[in-house]
Amino acid sequence: MIVVGSMIGSGIFITSAESSRLVGSPGWLLAAWALAGVLTITGALCCAELAAMWPRAGGQYVFLREAYGPATGFLFGWGLFLIIQTGTIAAVAVAFANFSGVLVHWISGDNYLIPAQVLIHPFKVSGISFNGYAVSLSTQQFVAIAMILFLTFINTRGLQTGKLIQNIFTVTKTAALLGLIVIGLLIGWNAASAAYTSSWWKSWENGWQPTAAQVSFEPATQGLLVLALLMLLGKAMVGPLFAQSAWNNVTFTAGEVRDPGKNLPRALLIGCGIVVTLYLLANLAYVVTLPLAGIQTAPQNRVATAVMQAVLGPRGEILMALAIMISTFGCNNGLILAGARVYYAMARDGLFFKRVDSVNAHHVPAVALIAQGVWASLLVLPRTVTLNSQTGAYSFNNVYTQLLEYIVSADLVFYVLMVGAVIVMRRKAPEIERPYRTFGYPLVPIVYIVLAGLFIIDLAILAPSTSGIGYLLIATGIPVFLVWRTRIK
Repeated sequence: MIVVGSMIGSGIFITSAESSRLVGSPGWLLAAWALAGVLTITGALCCAELAAMWPRAGGQYVFLREAYGPATGFLFGWGLFLIIQTGTIAAVAVAFANFSGVLVHWISGDNYLIPAQVLIHPFKVSGISFNGYAVSLSTQQFVAIAMILFLTFINTRGLQTGKLIQNIFTVTKTAALLGLIVIGLLIGWNAASAAYTSSWWKSWENGWQPTAAQVSFEPATQGLLVLALLMLLGKAMVGPLFAQSAWNNVTFTAGEVRDPGKNLPRALLIGCGIVVTLYLLANLAYVVTLPLAGIQTAPQNRVATAVMQAVLGPRGEILMALAIMISTFGCNNGLILAGARVYYAMARDGLFFKRVDSVNAHHVPAVALIAQGVWASLLVLPRTVTLNSQTGAYSFNNVYTQLLEYIVSADLVFYVLMVGAVIVMRRKAPEIERPYRTFGYPLVPIVYIVLAGLFIIDLAILAPSTSGIGYLLIATGIPVFLVWRTRIK
């Protein structure tokens, strides 16, 4: 339940709008989701071996610490706290508030309780443009923060309370996603959809034209146009990868799983397989129900509600919004439930604040949960700022999209290291018992490392302002680790 519950959240209902704008055709949209699925399945195959070897609370932190040493394990936990887990919690909460706006129009990213205050103005370095940064508090951001704090409180009341919510909402949101797929494929299928009216692979025939600002060069020839498409395909995978992330969360609570050597690999492989399949079918439902422009310009990027509105009218839009609110609520509960266990494990190793290793009367790491909740709430507040060169006016960009680019760039670095740990440990400690061995070894980990490495390079080129922030936040852990190591000695 934790695997499916943590994975099915906001991304599948929103991110296809941005991905379709980047690649400009239904075929390449599905390709972006399929490639993300390849990374998810190959990553899970590798993670399953490590989870069966070390079924301890902390999961990926433990794997990296054992394979590469305490410094790498610490940097993962530090990055998880500063941006990966907390940023994901923040993004899912923003999505919850976004769909709440369908029901209550007062909740909007443009309805400010505290107007945006610019902290860093947009600037250029060696010809490369960087966004500025501002902080604001819109009604949408307010609702997102309230959701984070409420679920944090619920999880401090004990593991069984959190698990009960998780199980109820996982069943509900999986049913909602299945409903979207069935309605889209069986009722919404029509000849005016993107599947019939748009070129599947020649994006330029659909009016797609990348700019030099997007890809850092002018795509003036056919060869450069294809190169631009491949680069933007990588960026279009940001949303799908985010939507399929958090599958490793089940390893964070490994110490609380019965028969982990058997159940953890099974949970990872079955859970990831189910979600990847559902996501591909959902995107197929999008392209056979809506025209390409309808996907690209869905209000507030809410593609799923646009599908339901097209098929069932306003009533369908409201029903889908309610279902997605349930989905994001359950997803964030799973993320909050799992994430605090990593900081707890780090604190027990002497590599995080001492108080974080304590548990409350309900036997849960309450201090870790509260610290995670407060920081995730703060991550909801910043917004990137861009300057209109013609008018000189500032525009404040989508909180959700920028959070995804922070998260995915940083997260994938540690996924690559985790997959590499399978190879490292086969050589370093072949005598350790392995209840499960990675299927297709060594091809499967190599495929993952190559694809993920290309994606990391691509995003660093195309989105330096946001991916760079993710890398920078992780890098701050280096001096922190040195200080902590000195204190331990």
